[in-house]
Amino acid sequence: MWERISQPMPVNAYLLRLGSLCTPIFVIVFLLEGFTRREYDWMRHPISSLSIGPFGWIQVMNFIVTGVLVALIGLGLRWTFALKSRGSVFGPILLVVAGIGLIGAGIFVSDPVFGFPPEEPLVLAQFTEHGHLHDVFSMLWFLGLPSAGFVFAVRFFTLNKRGWAFYSLASGLGMIVLFVLASLGFLQRPGFVDVAGIYQRLSVTAGLSWASAIAIHAVPPDATPRDESLRCRRFLTFCLSSRTRRRLRVRHRQSRQRTART
Repeated sequence: MWERISQPMPVNAYLLRLGSLCTPIFVIVFLLEGFTRREYDWMRHPISSLSIGPFGWIQVMNFIVTGVLVALIGLGLRWTFALKSRGSVFGPILLVVAGIGLIGAGIFVSDPVFGFPPEEPLVLAQFTEHGHLHDVFSMLWFLGLPSAGFVFAVRFFTLNKRGWAFYSLASGLGMIVLFVLASLGFLQRPGFVDVAGIYQRLSVTAGLSWASAIAIHAVPPDATPRDESLRCRRFLTFCLSSRTRRRLRVRHRQSRQRTART
């Protein structure tokens, strides 16, 4: 279905499974931070604003860890796909680029823009060097992930997997549309400003959920938990040599004889 190579590298499954954790980790952290941060309005302010202040390091690490996990999905997919198959190069590369974008957005903290912190003057654009770099890396995320969705949509259509193809296409388009709506709100456009944070969170969650779903779907079939448990049983069987099993049988027989005598 995915045109997997005949003997995929064992590390593929670990990369894909680990990478699929990107969605719950990122979403849980920004939700908890948004609900508990004083004077922060999660419905109105961008996620990046959580990186500002004494507790900003939490969101900074959230960006970096999630970016690494998304990049791992890209690497895992690249090593899972058959060489020269459609979308086997550009799709994973775009996921890695998107992951690098999140990492950079965490390293270069946003300026106090779009109304947070409230004691700062309302500014609608980044105004320092690290603020501009934050925007550059953020665009790698908001353009890289939807582009990866479009590439995988073509791949799935080629493989006649229309469900996954439409899901990939809808995720990419939905992420872009929601990002545009969020941008209008951050620029203080009437009707959007009070819900800009919601639009941005929906955009990010839609993209991350798709990436996690793709990662889980692409785990090689010979790396299932059943396979791993089978390996464990074979290992235990090997360890229990014929001599060891003979000793256990003798001890069990002697134990039964003692019980019978009593």
